[in-house]
Amino acid sequence: MTVPVSPLTSALAQMQSMAAQAAGGPTAADESSGAATAGGFAAALKASLDKISDDQQKAVGESQAFELGANNVSLNDVMVDMQKANIGFQFGLQVRNKLVSAYTDIMQIQV
Repeated sequence: MTVPVSPLTSALAQMQSMAAQAAGGPTAADESSGAATAGGFAAALKASLDKISDDQQKAVGESQAFELGANNVSLNDVMVDMQKANIGFQFGLQVRNKLVSAYTDIMQIQV
């Protein structure tokens, strides 16, 4: 079972919007190009999310091909790709949790 990456993307967009509001800059809704213009970290994070999504799509595609009886897809390949996608998603989820935790800690610091 794969979980869509959209919750991670949504959380990233919310964090960017809150960070922009805290800095007094434009919100994510005001920017037309999205996370790519926000800097190196945001671009790297987006690239990682895209990689996680691609891995999940590849795993789903291979499992469907195996179910349909494709000759070039083995059960071993399907299982390995499903595990890679799952590990990638779990990693992304943990990164998101750490980012939210760090953001919460920073917001609780009184100046």
